[in-house]
Amino acid sequence: MTPERGPGGPSAGSGEPVDHGTHAHSLAAAVRAGRVRAVDVVADALERIARTDRSLCAFREVWEEDALRRAAEVDARVAAGERLPLAGVPFAVKGRHGLRSAGPLVAAGCVAVGATAVPGPGTPWQTWGLGRYGRTVNPWRADRTPGGSSAGAAVAVAAGVVPLATGGDGAGSVRIPAAWCGVLGLKTTNGRLPSADRTGLAAPGVLVQCATDARAWWTAVTVAADGTTGMAGAEVAGEGAAVKPRPLRAVWSPDLGFAEVDPEPVAVAHAAALRLADSGAVRIEQDLPGPRDRRASRDRRAPRGRRPAPGGAPLRLEDPADAWLALRAASGDAPLALALARRIRAANDRRLDALFRRADLLLTPTTPCAAHGHDGPGERYSTALTWSFNLSGHPALSIPAGFGSDGCPLGLQVVAPRGGERLLLDCAELLYSDA
Repeated sequence: MTPERGPGGPSAGSGEPVDHGTHAHSLAAAVRAGRVRAVDVVADALERIARTDRSLCAFREVWEEDALRRAAEVDARVAAGERLPLAGVPFAVKGRHGLRSAGPLVAAGCVAVGATAVPGPGTPWQTWGLGRYGRTVNPWRADRTPGGSSAGAAVAVAAGVVPLATGGDGAGSVRIPAAWCGVLGLKTTNGRLPSADRTGLAAPGVLVQCATDARAWWTAVTVAADGTTGMAGAEVAGEGAAVKPRPLRAVWSPDLGFAEVDPEPVAVAHAAALRLADSGAVRIEQDLPGPRDRRASRDRRAPRGRRPAPGGAPLRLEDPADAWLALRAASGDAPLALALARRIRAANDRRLDALFRRADLLLTPTTPCAAHGHDGPGERYSTALTWSFNLSGHPALSIPAGFGSDGCPLGLQVVAPRGGERLLLDCAELLYSDA
């Protein structure tokens, strides 16, 4: 149930759509079977970078010689009989130091080709990137930002330069660029995977083109099978996992009870939520408009037969802005700010715990607005709907939901209980599996 594409497509600056190429799991299968060499797969990725990056500015550094050497090592490992789940898959790491945490991917056979663009100095907002050739652009519209701070990672995946890129999400830094570039972006449960962030707000993540690749990444970075179950309790055993008859219970919230959200991201995300409901595996138990979404809700009523079942009271979180900023500063000189942060976090944790006692998933728009221009976001944070879950630690996934009137993608955010990454991956396969 891939959402329909908007006008045109991701452009590398030549005016021609860029072919998305082969997905990571398909490339790995071909390398393992000996149908193609890892060296050739990586050389193709390096050629795409050379051809497109002066326009996209997705990379800070490109490691041509090292990448080809590592690809040759992968070919030797495959020839020796080693079964590598991601053999020969070219991937990009977030920022210049991203390779430090990429050990599990390298062990699985991935080959790092470069470091992606992240925001440079000079502005307080992070929804942009600075590559080696200049400002990172949205591959759907060069006059729009790709989001950030995993800016180059999202662009490289959306434009088909690499099938997989790592990210880090401290306030929405994986999910926001995923939404605005039209790819899948997963933020993991805080603390479940290693993170260098001293505040505990940031968690590792990944950006990919399809749900199967997100699952392959998750399998590679988890040290061993942890017994987590798949959709509604069915054990996950790779692709085609069984699904129990009971649908997942999902709660829809357009604004988390506090955010100012534009009508179009709400409408596009809500339509994607209804497609999940149409699959039969998800049941939306609450569908109440937020305070600024009532007109959009009246104009876009769900067709008969797709009405959600009655649920509990609407979700009303406290705005996490003050808490997030205080914890990010983590200053012992601001005890009142830290006390406020603890109060907001505790209040929201109670409300989210109560929600997940009656529901399996929470659905929201990923962003409160469409991708803005390169002059900045104005007065509103694009993190309004994402950073609550950095504060609470819940895993969250942005799934491509459709396109706005400007031709740029928008996302549906799916949030699961802590440790519920596999539930998110199952939902992604229902809504956005084009493997």
